[in-house]
Amino acid sequence: MFRLPGTLLMALMVGSAGCGSATVSSSGKPASAKWVGPTMPGPGGGTVRTVIYYGPWQCNARYMSQCERRCASEGHALLGCIWLADLKGDWQGRFAFLPAEAGGYLAFKHCCCDYSTVSDVQSRRRTWNNAREGFRNQWGRELGAWPQTDGNNWPGHHIFDLLHGGDPTARGNVLPVPPEVHEVINLAYPACYTRGGEWSVVGPDRPYVESP
Repeated sequence: MFRLPGTLLMALMVGSAGCGSATVSSSGKPASAKWVGPTMPGPGGGTVRTVIYYGPWQCNARYMSQCERRCASEGHALLGCIWLADLKGDWQGRFAFLPAEAGGYLAFKHCCCDYSTVSDVQSRRRTWNNAREGFRNQWGRELGAWPQTDGNNWPGHHIFDLLHGGDPTARGNVLPVPPEVHEVINLAYPACYTRGGEWSVVGPDRPYVESP
């Protein structure tokens, strides 16, 4: 699973850290929402600016295949795949004593394997509630202040959901999501775990266009 901290820039430059790199359409609908982070110091010097584009979208053929392999490696069948968001990172600094730029995209997606539900979901939620403030502070130190709307913090969405055994505090498993988008995503998850639903259908390679 994708990790957010200091290895972010390196992961973006090489293209993929488990979730895959994304390609972005030059035409079509804009993302449902986006977050633009502040310019932050890069882990190896220079500066990094992060933008997150939000879906959800149907997974393209590449991501669906990745999910099929992942589920099979765990002894499960794939029921569906949700492409939740894309993170874009842009680095500016110096290389070989000259001005340089680098960056790329990482896709956040969830593979809905035929996992059983867990019995301790309430305990997992309490664990997250107790860790939430520290998680937001860590995000702020690395990517900029946790996103807010009208002074209210965005929900932290668990990519691998708690109901099916997701880790409540893993740093690569929680993504800030606008409240209205979070509602849409929460409705999508039960459908993704239903065989033959819309999330089992392969979507376009490039589902959105970057908005200014």
